[in-house]
Amino acid sequence: MSVSLAIATDRRLQPQRLLACLACVFAVWMIVVSPQAQAQAPVDVYDFETAEQEQRFRQLSNDFRCPMCQNANLSSSPGGVAADLRREIYRMIMEGMSDEEIEAFMLQRYGDFILYRPRLTLQTVLLWFGPILFLLAGVWIARNITRSSGGRAEAADETERETAVTLSAEEKARLSRLLNDQPDADNPTNRS
Repeated sequence: MSVSLAIATDRRLQPQRLLACLACVFAVWMIVVSPQAQAQAPVDVYDFETAEQEQRFRQLSNDFRCPMCQNANLSSSPGGVAADLRREIYRMIMEGMSDEEIEAFMLQRYGDFILYRPRLTLQTVLLWFGPILFLLAGVWIARNITRSSGGRAEAADETERETAVTLSAEEKARLSRLLNDQPDADNPTNRS
């Protein structure tokens, strides 16, 4: 009786232990993950004189790629390089530089890679029109494959029509006997 009581007590404690372990794991996870999530949130606060300057800043930050992240624009990148470039854009806007001057500065410093949407140049023609060319090539290949397979079927039908032979009455009778497993009188090798 005491053994069964101990087992029953032990079973009741297992869910409580499991919940306690899960709570500890969750607490440790929150301690580890929360500071990392907070450290990655880019928060830049800039004071602009006009709303037009702020709009230009946001547009330029969206138009330039982060050189460090490579797959994010400056406004969405948490990287330190992106923060430096946002400060640089802010400084140039406040100094009264035009968008073209800021873009020329960035291109001179970082090259065409800095543009999130690359310009249409001789070097970027394949980048802009490559997907369309690959799509057209795929359509052309698929059309040729279906056309050639359709041609083979038509050629096979034509060959069957050319090789079709008309049977005489006695050949039809012989064929009928062969199909019905009757011994062929004309063929001495079939006799048992």
